[in-house]
Formats: sequence, structure tokens, C-alpha cells
Amino acid sequence: MFLPFSWFLGTPEWTPFNSNPLNSFFQGLVGACGISVLCNLLRVYHFIQTCSDSESETESKPRSSSTVSPLRGNWKIVVQFWSLVVLLSLVGSRVSSLIVLEFSLRAVSAWASAGLDASGRGPDLLLIQSQFSLGCSLICTLVFLHQGAPHSSLSLFLAAALSWALASVGHSLWSHVARLYPLHSTERYCGKCISLLTSGHGMLASLQRAVVLAFAIASVAATTTVYDHFLSQKDALKFWTPLALCYTMLLVYMQEHQNRQTGTEALLHTAVLRLGALLVLMLTVGDWSDVLQVLITFLGEAVCLLPSQDLLQAELMEEDTSFNIPSHKTRERTWKTSSDDS
Repeated sequence: MFLPFSWFLGTPEWTPFNSNPLNSFFQGLVGACGISVLCNLLRVYHFIQTCSDSESETESKPRSSSTVSPLRGNWKIVVQFWSLVVLLSLVGSRVSSLIVLEFSLRAVSAWASAGLDASGRGPDLLLIQSQFSLGCSLICTLVFLHQGAPHSSLSLFLAAALSWALASVGHSLWSHVARLYPLHSTERYCGKCISLLTSGHGMLASLQRAVVLAFAIASVAATTTVYDHFLSQKDALKFWTPLALCYTMLLVYMQEHQNRQTGTEALLHTAVLRLGALLVLMLTVGDWSDVLQVLITFLGEAVCLLPSQDLLQAELMEEDTSFNIPSHKTRERTWKTSSDDS
């Protein structure tokens, strides 16, 4: 909303932008494209797993592809995407760095608890929860890499164009799979579907490695940003140490609480708790723009998590299957319904 004034007046202190608004827009576009790629590939993976489970249970006639029409709700996808672009554009590097470090710490905690718990569900669900944090990690990395660059706008434009191309490929793949995979996987005449049929089971592991790599790189950039903006002042560590300990205790509580809950409400409750803790932190050590950006992250998490109920249900059904609960029919109905709405 301050964009027209920023073009003529530069970037005054009272705007929510910490850099050139054009650069902020390109960074938000890259982050939204990264989230889009993650969600589309997750949907592709769970859909082909559903089809594989159904075919392994019964050998029936090929199913008609007309039952699935992911483009019926195409306007919802467009609204979600551009909403994420706007929200990510308004989140600065300071808050993005804190979100990246917070999520990385929570991911390590979930991984450790999943290793101790035989029924650990944390790592897989973290992919669904990491959507907005993944966008922030891409922004944090871009800000760190382009800091002081003479032609940062051109570089960010090229990065946004590449991200747009990747997001388009991901959306096209999901649309193709949702419509034609049940037919093509039996007829065996489509190269895309044959490749997914033979190697699609490894897609989730590849996504996990890619997300871990993105957060690992972003954590380095986030650590540098947090040190420059928050920890470089005198006696800052004396103030941050008790805050970090309190947040660690809250993190343990959230992890135990989430392991006892299921569903979208549990994810939203966890997001509200951790962002509420970040809001209290910014009220203590940040300025008004940091507080505003943390409030924006509440909207960003909601925009990411609320349309992801199909992914959450598919993940929970995957857990039921791992415990030998015959739920493939329920999973198939879930994907047919969610594909009609997506």
C-alpha cells in the first residue's frame, strides 16, 4: 500500500519494506513459487501413492480420469499464490531470519523426537508445516546473497523468472497427474506417468533433502542477519539467553502437544503458539515494523495451512496404512474430493 510513494521517495523508515519495493516483490515471488513447487509435488506423490495402494488391493478396470478435475478451483490457487507473493514481500529479512532459525530448531527437535518415538510422525508433517517458513528461507537467502550487489534488481528478476518457470512445471505436472495418471499408469504410453510409476516412490525423500538443503543454506544467512541486527549490541547475549531458554521450553511443550493431536487444528494451534512467542520477542527487542511483519506471518501461515487439508489428510492416511489399517478407499475418496476443490 506504500508502493507508489516508495518509488518517488525511496524507502522511508515508516514503510514496511526494508529494501527496494521492486526487490521485495521479486523476493516474495520467488518464495511463493518455492511454496507452490513443494505443494504440487507433495500432491503428486500422495496421489500416485493412493493409486498404487488401490491397484495393489484389487485389479479392476481402468478408472475414468473425469472424476478428477483440479482446474475447477483454479481461481483459488491463483488467489492463494498472489496472496503469498504480497505477504512474503512485506516480510523483511530480520523477521524472515528469525522464522528460519525458529523452524530449523523445531525441525531438529521433531527429528530427534521421531528417532526416539517408534510412531514418529514429525518429519513428514514438517513438510506440510514448512510452507511459509520455506518461503521465508528463500527470501533470507536472496537478501544475504544480493546484499550490496550493484545489479540486485536484475539478478532478482532472473531468479523470479526461473522460479516462475519451475512453479509452472510443477503445476502442470500436478494437473496432468490428477487428470490422467490413473489411465496412463495402466495403458503405459505416457512418458511422464511411466516415470512416476517407476520412480515416484522416491519423490518424498528427494523433497525432504531439497527442503533440508534450503533451510541449511538459509540458516547460515539467517544467523548472520540476526547477529548483525540483534546480537551485535553490547550485552545483547545477556538478554537473549533467557529468551532462548524460554523458547526452547515452549518448543518441547509444542512438540509433545502436537504428538497427541491430529488434524489441521493442531497445525494451526502450533503455528499460533510459535508465532505468538515470536511476537512477544519482537515486542521486547524489535521495532514496530518487526511487530507488523510478525502479524503478517500469521496471515501467511493461514494462507498456507488452510488450503493444505488434503495434504494433511493424505499424510494421516499414509500413517494409517503403515500401521496396517485398510484405509486406501478413504484416501481415494479424499483425493477425489480435494482435487475437485483445488
